[in-house]
Amino acid sequence: MYAVIRSGGKQYRVAPGQTIRLEKLAGDVGTKVELGNVLLVENDGKVQVGNPLIASAKIEATVLEHDREKKILVFKKKRKKQYRRTHGHRQDYTAVRIDNIIV
Repeated sequence: MYAVIRSGGKQYRVAPGQTIRLEKLAGDVGTKVELGNVLLVENDGKVQVGNPLIASAKIEATVLEHDREKKILVFKKKRKKQYRRTHGHRQDYTAVRIDNIIV
């Protein structure tokens, strides 16, 4: 059994027991969260596709941690003009464990 969900403008394929990193969610570590934007559910070979969402489906997950990704460097340069800029960025994320897919 697996599902395709939408969170933070991205789509993820999730299955029970899987750990994924989502864009930062509200909720303390150890709390249960429900993810409601379910686009597709596959159960024993039967595929159910939403239009665009499946209204009765939801995903139960547990928040494992809140953290930040590795730093990426953004470097801009214009040759022959003495122009150089370096900028760093670290994206916040929430790691969640998928507990159950409810249809």
